[in-house]
Amino acid sequence: MARTKKVGITGRFGARYGRKAKRSVKIIEENMKQKHVCPQCDRPGVKRVAAGIWKCSKCGTVFTGGAYTPETPMAKAAKRNVKNGGN
Repeated sequence: MARTKKVGITGRFGARYGRKAKRSVKIIEENMKQKHVCPQCDRPGVKRVAAGIWKCSKCGTVFTGGAYTPETPMAKAAKRNVKNGGN
C-alpha cells in the first residue's frame, strides 16, 4: 500500500485529479465518516446509511439530513430563524 500520511483518505487517487480536488474530497469524506451527535438521544452515534439517510447506532433513530452531514447549513439557519421568531 502507498504512503498516505499527507493525503490521508484520498491516497486511493494516487497522482490523479490534482491537489485542490483531492483536498476538498478529503475534507468532505473525513467529516462524513466521523460519528455525529444524534438529535434524539444527544449521543455521538450517528453514521451515514446512504446519501441523505442517517442512523443512530445507540437509539436506532433513522432520519434524513444532508448528503454528507446530518444537518446542513441551511437547516441550521432555518432552525435558528424559527427559534428567534423569524426576526
